[in-house]
Amino acid sequence: MSDKPETETPANPKATLRSGWTTGACACAAAAASVRALLCGEFTEHVTIALPRGETPTFVLSQHHCDGKVATAGVIKDAGDDPDVTHGAKIVVTVQRSSGGQGITFHAGDGVGTVTLPGLPLDVGEPAINPAPRKIIEDNIRAVAAEFSAPADFAITVAIPGGQELAEKTMNGRLGIRGGLSVLGTTGIVKPYSCSAWIHSIYSGIDVARATHTPHIAGATGKTSEAAVQALYDLPETALIDMGDFAGGMLKHLRRHPVPRLTIAGGFAKIAKLGQGCMDLHSSRSQVDFQRLANLMSDLGASRAAVETANSANTALQVLDLARTDNIPLADRIAALARETAMATLSGDTQVEVIIFDRQGRMAGRAGTPS
Repeated sequence: MSDKPETETPANPKATLRSGWTTGACACAAAAASVRALLCGEFTEHVTIALPRGETPTFVLSQHHCDGKVATAGVIKDAGDDPDVTHGAKIVVTVQRSSGGQGITFHAGDGVGTVTLPGLPLDVGEPAINPAPRKIIEDNIRAVAAEFSAPADFAITVAIPGGQELAEKTMNGRLGIRGGLSVLGTTGIVKPYSCSAWIHSIYSGIDVARATHTPHIAGATGKTSEAAVQALYDLPETALIDMGDFAGGMLKHLRRHPVPRLTIAGGFAKIAKLGQGCMDLHSSRSQVDFQRLANLMSDLGASRAAVETANSANTALQVLDLARTDNIPLADRIAALARETAMATLSGDTQVEVIIFDRQGRMAGRAGTPS
C-alpha cells in the first residue's frame, strides 16, 4: 500500500510507528475495484479510494475475478504496527448488480458476523458491517458508478476467511455478533495503540446490556477479576464489560447511558490507581502512589515498620501483603476510594460497587456491598 500515514505511541514518543488501514477501508478498496471491473470489464492491480478525512490510499489487490455478472476482489489487511487481531487477514468482497432502484445493499459472507442482539447501531439480523464503513464503501462505489454514468445498484458481500476463529479473540460473542468478525473503522485508518477498537467494544457492551434490559453489569480490569465477579453474581455474558485499563471510557459512557447497577472488579494495583482519581489505569500512563498507600496504612493502624516498608515498596502487591499480615483492611479502604471516584464521574442513577480480587481470584476488598 502507499500513502501510509505515521503516528507515535504515547508510551514512547521516540518510537515512530506505522498506522494501518481498517477492515472497512480494505473492504472499500475491494468493493470499489469489483464495481469498476463490472462496469468496464477488467480489474486494475491497484485501487485508490477516498477516506472521510481526505486521505487517498492506494491498495494492492491480492486476488480478483470477474465473469461479467459477478466480480470478486481481495485485499490483505495491513494494520501497521497496531496489535490488531485482523492484521494479515484477507478481506474479500463480491459484487453483483442489483435490480434498478435497490441501491447498495450489504451482506455477510464467510467470517463476517450477524447481529443477534439489540443495542448495536445495526438492526438485529443485519451483517456486522458498521455504519461508518458502510458509508465509506457507498461513497466510493457511487463515485465509480458516476464515472460510467451507471446507477449505483449493487449487492456487496464482505467475507473474511477464517473470521469466525478470529472472532473468538474479540468481544463479539458477548455483544451478540455471531458467525464472525465485525467490519469496523470510522476514519479508515488504524492508529497504533490508540485502543479505539477496545473503547468501541466497551461502549457497545454497555449499549447491548441496556438494550437487553440487563440491570447489573460488571466492568473488570482483567480475566481473573472478570471470572471471579461473574461467578460471584452468576452474571450473563451480556453483563460483562472488558474494561481493561479504560475506566474513564467506561464511566463516561455510563454517565450518558446509565444502568441500574455497576460492579467494578479488578486487581489491587489498578483499583488503587482508580482510587487516586486515575481514569487510565495503564502502567505507562498512571502509577501507584506508594506514599499515599503508606499514609492509608498508618491511618488504619498499621505498625510503624509496615508503614515504612509500604512507603518504599516495589509493588502494590507487596503493600497488600503487608496489610494482610497486620490485619489492616487496606483493600476495603482502597475499594471505597475507587468507588468515590466512580460515583463522582457517574450520574446518581447507578448503584456502584467496587471489588478487589487477588491473583487467585479471591476477594481482597469490597465497598458498596448491596444490601
